[in-house]
Amino acid sequence: MELNEAQKRVDDWISRFEEGYWPPLVNLARLTEEVGELARELNHRYGAKTKKRGEDEQDLALELADVLFVLLVLANEQGVDLEKALLRTLEKYELRDADRWAPKQE
Repeated sequence: MELNEAQKRVDDWISRFEEGYWPPLVNLARLTEEVGELARELNHRYGAKTKKRGEDEQDLALELADVLFVLLVLANEQGVDLEKALLRTLEKYELRDADRWAPKQE
């Protein structure tokens, strides 16, 4: 799925409800919550923090997708075309960091 299509799908879903988009700071709080859940799972898997007894392992892919969903919501609410923005960011990294790390040897 293209990012533009994902943004449209999120907009179609949110547009079904009277409340519509939440204010930007509410969405930022939601994003922070979702990133926290992702951080918790990664910390349980790779960090020093162990899970509580009986606590299930979370689906890492779904935690990442939850973060992406809220980013799409924020982009829509702010009128940002994430596909264009991502292309600009990739170009920035490709130019700025072209010689920053050692390339893999074939």
